Amino acid sequence: MAEFCDVALAVPLDAAFTYRVPDGMEPVVGGRVLVPFRQQRLSGIVVKLHDTQPSVQTKNLISLLDSTPVLDDQLLQLAKWIAGYYLAPLGEVFRTMLPLGAEFKRSIAYRITDAGHLALHQAGMSGSSARARRTPEEQLAEFRVLDYLSEREEVPEQRLRSATKAARALLAGMVRKKWIQREDRSDVQDAARSIRVAVLKSAEGKLNQNQRTLVDTLAAAGGYVSVETLQMLEIPRTTLGTLVKRGLVEIHEEAADFTMSNLKPRPSPFDFEFNAAQKEALRRIQDGMSARKFTGLLLHGVTGSGKTAVYLAGMRTVLDAGRSAILLVPEIGLTPAVAADLHQVFGEQVAILHSGLSDQERAEQWHRIKRGEARMVVGTRSAVFAPVSDLALVIVDEEQDSSYKQEETPRYHARDVAVVRAKMANAVVVLGSATPSLESYFNTRQKKYALVELPDRVEQRPLPEVKIIDMRQEFQETGQEAVISRTLATEIKDRLDRGEQAMVLLNRRGYSPLVLCRACGHHLECKNCAVALTHHKRDHRMVCHYCGFAAPVPKVCGECGSEYVYFVGTGSEKLEELLHGIFPQARIGRLDRDTVRGREDFERALNALNAGDLDLLVGTQMIAKGHDIHGVTLVGVVGADAALGFPDFRAAERTFQLLTQVAGRAGRGQTPGKVILQTFFPDHYAVQFAANHDFHGFYDKELRFRSWMHYPPYSALANVLVRSDKLDEALQWSGILGKWFEKTRHEGIRVLGPAPAPIVRLKRDYRYHFILKSTSRERLNSTLRTLLTYAAQQKIPRTQVVVDVDALWLM
Repeated sequence: MAEFCDVALAVPLDAAFTYRVPDGMEPVVGGRVLVPFRQQRLSGIVVKLHDTQPSVQTKNLISLLDSTPVLDDQLLQLAKWIAGYYLAPLGEVFRTMLPLGAEFKRSIAYRITDAGHLALHQAGMSGSSARARRTPEEQLAEFRVLDYLSEREEVPEQRLRSATKAARALLAGMVRKKWIQREDRSDVQDAARSIRVAVLKSAEGKLNQNQRTLVDTLAAAGGYVSVETLQMLEIPRTTLGTLVKRGLVEIHEEAADFTMSNLKPRPSPFDFEFNAAQKEALRRIQDGMSARKFTGLLLHGVTGSGKTAVYLAGMRTVLDAGRSAILLVPEIGLTPAVAADLHQVFGEQVAILHSGLSDQERAEQWHRIKRGEARMVVGTRSAVFAPVSDLALVIVDEEQDSSYKQEETPRYHARDVAVVRAKMANAVVVLGSATPSLESYFNTRQKKYALVELPDRVEQRPLPEVKIIDMRQEFQETGQEAVISRTLATEIKDRLDRGEQAMVLLNRRGYSPLVLCRACGHHLECKNCAVALTHHKRDHRMVCHYCGFAAPVPKVCGECGSEYVYFVGTGSEKLEELLHGIFPQARIGRLDRDTVRGREDFERALNALNAGDLDLLVGTQMIAKGHDIHGVTLVGVVGADAALGFPDFRAAERTFQLLTQVAGRAGRGQTPGKVILQTFFPDHYAVQFAANHDFHGFYDKELRFRSWMHYPPYSALANVLVRSDKLDEALQWSGILGKWFEKTRHEGIRVLGPAPAPIVRLKRDYRYHFILKSTSRERLNSTLRTLLTYAAQQKIPRTQVVVDVDALWLM
């Protein structure tokens, strides 16, 4: 048995930590252990077992959380690749890979020390009169804590703070004074989900009206109802307790069911005859799986061409062979529909993984996959780490979507991780999209992936007609700044009169994105970020969409006191209101982050649209991709070209993709579709190519611009962000790194900066950045590692230097 083990912990340090293995413990590489770290307990992953005595004193492991590895050799190898490529601490990569937080309970407790008893005694000796003499508030708070702890042996942090109203900072200060001792009692816990059910044992005896209602409800349901359902009845909650005491009802604890999706599954894709292009795509996937060699395929199919049917057919081949497959979708909103399709085809072999599930649900689904109970996995970016065995197929749907890039450590791109995982497993990876990223399409030209195209919609349905409305001309003709053009209003009315459905996209949530004083020009800005607050009318507040800060809606200007406060611009909430005013009889729904708090809200809206209970759906980019609603024959696009003004080299690509994707929602049924595209930039090539459904034309033109400026895919790119809540520190640190770049030769590396980030302050941090470009990923990676080493030598905290390799968001 090894004497020591190296453990990777989820801390921002690029190192593993060595612990002594106590007698009787047998940790395994890839298994979790509980260890002491500074003043707390942390769970970590064992990465090495050895007998090499460290040069420093080691602590013992506290306990083993697993007797067998939770991460197999392939996933360990993948984690090390992510840590190396994206320059992320290995422990933080493991934390992202394992959705098992529900199995570890963080628990802190406090006890009073001898010094604390002495301090309390001295405070008591001074008499209550001394405390009555306007004692400083902090002294009073400390006295309350000591007084409370003196009568108890050990108190959990939550109970202590609740009883004494003490802030965490106060408790930390008392620990430093050695008046109280902080004990970390964190440990494993049972993460199994359960529900309480009421079981009717007898309906005899005298019952009052409330008791009779509850008993009748139980009897009508067969004598078995969840307690949660009974609590929704309009009777006192004590009624159930009374019946339990009388022995008429018993309460049992049972394992909770998991609902894969509440959406009605679409018609099975296998009910239709595949066209020649679909058959060829499926054959290419099957050939790759049969060869058990890595195969990279880019499936480029126009909207409505039946890509999902090809995915499901490929996954059925995998399941028939007794192997496993992973299907990634970019957003939680797309997961329920795809999960419903998969569940219809594959039944209980399907598991679902995304952040919209509770911690317990994610852990439950992960264990189902690990045990081999589910071999078809669907989810958002983190599902790429699903612990499937014998992986044969990985599918990345809408592979161009920026949601696949994580914007916190580790800053991995799920599409690229999927490719690497497929290589390690000798599996097939399919990247699917109607608007592939330039990088992926460029890789087909470089023969890194094979290109498979679906050029036509299923059943030869036509692509929608696109009409461009020049909003500059609209203003000249009407003399008004209209949100809904006359053409779009007329087309919507025609669809409503015919009993058809329509979608209107405005990729900006809220009511108004800017509040401006007409007297002095002052605008209301977030106190934590250098961005304007957005007006949310329904919630009666101003909200920052970056940090979540909220403020009351101003009645007067906070700068000059003027009452001429003006709400500028239109968001999806205001658009919904405008449409209600124009079409008062229409049934209108809205789909954005304000109306969708969880997957149930999303499912409810899509079910209503599918069932014909909605005439018109308004929304942000959540409605733009993946949805297959056959009743939608018109799509209106309002202000989608606003992104063209962003200081981002990908602005044109993102605009083209969004316009093409949302246009693809129209005409997916038997009735041809139409798209009304309102724009202030009608001549921009991204708008023109999107209107003509011309991906290849856009690709060639955009690629020329990228090559001139040495941007991806012609070079690798990294964004190095220096941040601090103190402006002087951010300037000093970025200056130190800037001088290092000037003095040090970095062959083959282009460095832009330092410069203020476009959003110079975000979540209280001032931000300055460098952009690095290189044709060699190895040189870029080496330079970034050297940079981080130098930053550490200059005492710049590791958490304040953010390295984003293959950055998508440069704001």
